[in-house]
Amino acid sequence: MNVIEVSNWMQDQLDREGCLYQDDVVDYLVKNDANSLTRENNEGNLVLSRKLLDEFKKLNQEQVVWVKPDKYWRFRVAEDEQGRDARG
Repeated sequence: MNVIEVSNWMQDQLDREGCLYQDDVVDYLVKNDANSLTRENNEGNLVLSRKLLDEFKKLNQEQVVWVKPDKYWRFRVAEDEQGRDARG
């Protein structure tokens, strides 16, 4: 699996479900032996690699926001502030 394949899979999941949790993507990568697309963060948790995040962002930069407290992406709504991050 490469970055483009996984980012397209992520977009498909988001389109289908309306939101996409980072943990679900990490689980998918681990189960599919694509550990090279993950990294360990400061707390010791597996998260997505910067390269994968950048590729995913190319697909939906204006339409999708990241909800940091719950660690998921969702589609932008009118109430969202500018930028990629959202409150909930």
